[in-house]
Amino acid sequence: MRLNNKIALITGAGSGIGKATAIRFATEGASVAVVDLSKTDAQKTVSKIENLGGKAIAISGDVSIGVDAESMVSSTVDVFNRLDILINSAGVTARNALSPGSNPEEIWDRVLEVNLKGTYLISSYAVKNMQKGNGGSIVNLSSIMGLVGYPAGIGGGLNPYPPSKGGVIQLTKNMAIDFAKDNIRVNCLCPGFVETDLTKSLTEDPKIRESLENRHPIGRLGKPEEIASAALYLSSDEASYITGVSLAVDGGYTAQ
Repeated sequence: MRLNNKIALITGAGSGIGKATAIRFATEGASVAVVDLSKTDAQKTVSKIENLGGKAIAISGDVSIGVDAESMVSSTVDVFNRLDILINSAGVTARNALSPGSNPEEIWDRVLEVNLKGTYLISSYAVKNMQKGNGGSIVNLSSIMGLVGYPAGIGGGLNPYPPSKGGVIQLTKNMAIDFAKDNIRVNCLCPGFVETDLTKSLTEDPKIRESLENRHPIGRLGKPEEIASAALYLSSDEASYITGVSLAVDGGYTAQ
């Protein structure tokens, strides 16, 4: 098992990429703290892991609130005694950040709060814990939209999602440089369009779906399990000489 006896905290693990990553890590031997805004969704993931013979706990909270972020880390350590891996998978888009009718300022603030501030906050508390031990691995979830802009007609020129994910990439680089001395590796994944609830409003439209599929040279959208496999590699000892990397897992989208 590639993560045998490792302790992992995964945010946004009640659905999508976070859920797939939590399940994959558990099958690879990790004990997993499943974190989600929804306690119900977090518990569903835990139940799935336990049914597969793994170990997991459910933690609910908002990554954009400091006391919640601190509690996520402390609760994990209280149960499992340490923290080896952090996966910052919690995220929102402008399409689902708030209820319809929210004004531009509210949407901007919420997207930046969850995607960038949330990554920053929980990483801050995780790093403090990892520095007390033997180091660790942090994998931040950015997006290809942190590397390129949305296709015309899909994202909108004032969409806060791309800048929030671009910020995650820069945060990853700075963390990687500063914490290398502590044996803490920090990397970033930039998925292409993946079949999750975040993209459902786009992929349900046959024309938009076809357009998106055609933009990926591989000819299809990604699967959460494929992103989880990349997170597994970066979190494992197999990637012991890799830090500060922003890895596109995008079916060739950004190679064009």
